[in-house]
Amino acid sequence: MQTQRILVVDDETSLRTALFRALDQRGYQVITAGSKQEAFKMCQADRPFDLVLVDLKLPDGDGLELMTELKAVHPSTTFIVLTGFATIEIAVEATRRGAYHFITKPFNLDEVINIVQKVLSHKNLETENHQLRSALHKQYKFDNIIGQSEKIIEVLDMVERVAESDSTVLITGESGTGKELIAKAIHYNSQRNKSPFIPINCGAIPGELLESELFGHVKGAFTGATQNRIGRFELAENGTIFFDEIGDMSANLQVKLLRVLQDRKFEPVGSTKTISSNVRVIAATNIDLDKAVENGSFREDLFYRLNVIPIKVPALRERVSDIPLLINHFITKFNQNKKEPITGISQDALEILCCYNWPGNIRELENLMERLAIIKRSGVIDTLDLPEKYRTPSSKVILDPNQIQIPDSGMDFNSAVNNYENALILQALEKTGWNRNQAAHLLRLNRTTLVEKIKKKGLKPDEAMI
Repeated sequence: MQTQRILVVDDETSLRTALFRALDQRGYQVITAGSKQEAFKMCQADRPFDLVLVDLKLPDGDGLELMTELKAVHPSTTFIVLTGFATIEIAVEATRRGAYHFITKPFNLDEVINIVQKVLSHKNLETENHQLRSALHKQYKFDNIIGQSEKIIEVLDMVERVAESDSTVLITGESGTGKELIAKAIHYNSQRNKSPFIPINCGAIPGELLESELFGHVKGAFTGATQNRIGRFELAENGTIFFDEIGDMSANLQVKLLRVLQDRKFEPVGSTKTISSNVRVIAATNIDLDKAVENGSFREDLFYRLNVIPIKVPALRERVSDIPLLINHFITKFNQNKKEPITGISQDALEILCCYNWPGNIRELENLMERLAIIKRSGVIDTLDLPEKYRTPSSKVILDPNQIQIPDSGMDFNSAVNNYENALILQALEKTGWNRNQAAHLLRLNRTTLVEKIKKKGLKPDEAMI
């Protein structure tokens, strides 16, 4: 952190000298000025002063006017006003113009130093919070969600529109697809981004503890409640609360969450005091909540409250064309901790990973790349660097013979086989973003054979699936 800069503006030489020495001894960079003109000239530097101590009466002007002029140049500068002519009216006007503190002369030097330290400590905290918010906003801005496939572009388009609203969002998708990343992107690109994003995993906390975790509790509410504790809803005030694995929430808590969504109010466990809540709710699940509603394990009214804006995050196998981009992203990420970087991945290894089914989705891919970054000293990741299960993917039955239906009137065998072949080729091409090499690997065909079939059949990217 840079040394904090302080400007002392006063026409009394002895006072300027005393403040300079006291502040300089405490590690601050101190500059002094004896007039308004001299002070304004010093403030033209690129780096603004963190704090200005300014006398109200200067030989060539008014200290309040100087405050206004300096604020226009450097809005982030903080001011402490010094004066020997204190009145309530002057104090009010100084505060109105942006003075953080008002000190009457003569003053105790130690008291002034104490005030300066408190002001700059508070300013440090504000700066750190601003930098953290900026870093989080940068980390979760839309272009940091990696992908250019049609399916992920649709998700990003929805996220961008949803961020502008304040409606409840339900994010669905398999485990490892990045549902929390989508939730954070919504929050940090919304009007609530200066307030907290508070996640809670409904499946990781026992039901009897989850209520206290959400709403807080008062002392003595239950065994072990030795003091009052605020819950996640209060922590998220004016921000966003993210319910991960909402489908695991107990029936009792579903009722209480429904009330918060309806009335924007709740009571801490063991309390009769009602607390108003202003938070945005985003929920996520990897289960089919429609079916959960049908079998009675999830409340229908809560489902409709949550499902105002649904977002479906695609599985990684549904966005194969994004795999090379994600691999490059993870290589860059994990290279930061390596002395000798990984420089890339071979085409053969890339094609193998593009043809893998990825049951663990992006999380599985990230874990694999982290493992390779640790084991591989440097250079290019090749086929032999991949674990065995990625090099020998299991074959699955594509067509169930029991599903074949031959009409009573009969069918054209050659036409049916041709249509099925077309469907297989088109599906492989769609899964790989029309990358012939990857599609051929997926179908266990020679690339030349596949290209000839595509040409002979006249298949095109906009061809409908049969």
